[in-house]
Amino acid sequence: MLLKLLPLLSTTVLYALYYLISALKFDVQILPASVPYDYLLQLVAAYVLYALSKRVWIFLVIHALLMGLLYVGNAVKISFFGGPIMPDDIFALQSLLLILDGWRFFAAAIPLAAIASLILFNFSMRHWSAYLASLVVILLGITVVYKPDAILGPLDGYFGNSVWDQRSNYVWRGATLYTLLENARYFAAADVIPDADMAQQAADKLLAAGRFGFLPVTTLPASLAVVQQKEAVDTAFTPRNIHIVLLESFWDPNELKKAKYKQNPLSPEFRELWKSAGYSHALAPVFGGFTANSEFEVLCGFPVVKNAVKFERQLLNDVPCLPHLLAEKGYRTIASHPNVPVFWNRANAYKRMGFQTYWSLQDFVQDDMNREFMSDSTLYRQVLEKISGSLDAKQPVLDYIVTYFGHWNYPLSESRPDKISSPSTVEEVPAYANTIYYKSRELMTFIHELRKRDPEGIIVVFGDHLPFLGENFAGYVESGILTANRSDFTPTMFKTYVSTPMLIIDGKRGPLKIGSLPLFQVPKLLLNLLNFNDPSIMDYTAPLPNMRVRPLPGLHFNVSADGTVDMCKEPPYSETCQLSARWLDDVSIVSNDLFMGRQFTRPKYIPEKQPEPI
Repeated sequence: MLLKLLPLLSTTVLYALYYLISALKFDVQILPASVPYDYLLQLVAAYVLYALSKRVWIFLVIHALLMGLLYVGNAVKISFFGGPIMPDDIFALQSLLLILDGWRFFAAAIPLAAIASLILFNFSMRHWSAYLASLVVILLGITVVYKPDAILGPLDGYFGNSVWDQRSNYVWRGATLYTLLENARYFAAADVIPDADMAQQAADKLLAAGRFGFLPVTTLPASLAVVQQKEAVDTAFTPRNIHIVLLESFWDPNELKKAKYKQNPLSPEFRELWKSAGYSHALAPVFGGFTANSEFEVLCGFPVVKNAVKFERQLLNDVPCLPHLLAEKGYRTIASHPNVPVFWNRANAYKRMGFQTYWSLQDFVQDDMNREFMSDSTLYRQVLEKISGSLDAKQPVLDYIVTYFGHWNYPLSESRPDKISSPSTVEEVPAYANTIYYKSRELMTFIHELRKRDPEGIIVVFGDHLPFLGENFAGYVESGILTANRSDFTPTMFKTYVSTPMLIIDGKRGPLKIGSLPLFQVPKLLLNLLNFNDPSIMDYTAPLPNMRVRPLPGLHFNVSADGTVDMCKEPPYSETCQLSARWLDDVSIVSNDLFMGRQFTRPKYIPEKQPEPI
């Protein structure tokens, strides 16, 4: 009899313990009104697990690990990234483990390995209750996968659902029900592969909207207006080298007013160059991580709209992204990133996008490391050495570099002593400033060298996302830039949340003033600079008149010509939000067709006319 009460006892003790850890350590509290049914659901799960267990002590270990993952794991994810664990995070697990080192790796890997091993070792079907428990698990699994609406309909109707505010969903429902509903939603909202009619209809609407293109020339900075008029003036394709540098976690720490840095972390030379570009910004699809989504946008010209890594499961086809288009024009296309090649599935993704060469960690001499992160200076030097032959031979190059130095938790080598101090209580605030001190100066050395070696080359540099500065946005909250809860963000905060410095240097003409540009609209701009007039997939995502659209998981916002931010969270939408929402629906259809489907909307390229023999 006492053994039958064991799940009740373990659930009660573990629930109280993990609730306190979540609330006191990570400031994540399930609403008191949600605790009773969350506890009862967890109790049912405990009895199911108990019925399928062979040994009592192993049941207790598995139960403790599973509840820890569910409650503490979600609290950790919320405190780092603003939202709880989502089903797609399972597919990102391999990359997460690759990036962790030391105790962090073991803290993440050991519980996961222990749960899987112990469940298999302790599984038992020796009692009628085990067959009943198995039936419950099988029926629930079939419903979640094949009839998810049977769960979502009534429960969403009762509890509500915020598409854009997953933290609120979590605290309103509790960890158990939240996990069940989001797994059901994952299957209910699976990407639809469009048929030919659906894909073509969406493509036609996008191309019609794209005829009006970017903002009217009169509302644009002069340098960008020139770029968009180039097609009318210069019609011949003009190959020039393109150097794209994705800067890990690159941002301006001077925005942190309460940090009170004694010295400017950002290189004065960079700031001067950035000023000449009108302090232009990239609007990234992510915050604090998921670099591959920023890569996808800047290379393929389509927005990422879901909380998933696009390289992992949503880039299944060979697609005419920027590297592919330039390779067809005789370019040598090279991607460089000093990390293991399988990280974020880059080895496959880069090939599908058209890169001919991928230099990863093993292709570089690791002669200047900040712990496991290669310094930018040695990365730049070695890449320049590797492409020198092409530069000297005047073969056009797409030189794409993804830096690794600058990754959390911002380690520095002995050759890079701290230069910046701050009274901030958030340890990442001074650590990040010291990282940017070196990162920005090493970047400027590289830019100087590139402009000297390749004066007509196009140089693009941008931050992939804002840096992680403490749990619950602590560093940003300290300076009043963001709030601790994403639910309380103002429209301006949402824009700040994804805005990183960007420079696009048009050869000898210098930096362009591009304002705030979504990363997925960079490839089309680069093609315009080359007078590339063939049809391309980037034509589908030409901006709507007088606005730039930045999608994020569950919401999007529009930046108007005067800089006003219009948030589009949930219907009823404003008139501009209705327009951009319809546009995004069509973009998603064409995106699914191109990257995962039959590619009905892939542009048909006409071979260049060859000269007739004399």
